[in-house]
Amino acid sequence: MSTPKGPTLAVLPVAKGEASGAAQILQPNGWPAPKGYANGMAADGRIVVTGGVIGWDSQGYLPTSFVAQVRQTLSNISAILVEAGARPEHLVRLTWYVVDKELGQIYREVFGTHYPAMALVQVVRLVEKAARVEIEATAVVPR
Repeated sequence: MSTPKGPTLAVLPVAKGEASGAAQILQPNGWPAPKGYANGMAADGRIVVTGGVIGWDSQGYLPTSFVAQVRQTLSNISAILVEAGARPEHLVRLTWYVVDKELGQIYREVFGTHYPAMALVQVVRLVEKAARVEIEATAVVPR
């Protein structure tokens, strides 16, 4: 029998003061630490999934600027999380579809420094022609 090849996996400990059901960051040993996202996440609990969320406000208005759309989209995701009894720190995955890439500062303003596993896909356009960002989110609420 052969030994599997490849990196070993480190499960980073939950930060002091966090609930034991909090999501854990998965960081393979020897890999450089990612900046602004996690390589993987592990969590136990109730799964909350959003559809593709864009930056419409409650009146159906879609801002024209990319940064304003990102801010509103993240706020909309926060509102969906609240409906499920979740918070941004329960996010374990975000998939971003964007026509531009100015994201870091606005992300931290809305969600702080919690960085789940993320994928960023630059697209030519989205289904809603005026939309410049669409995000799918997955969160796990501890039991």
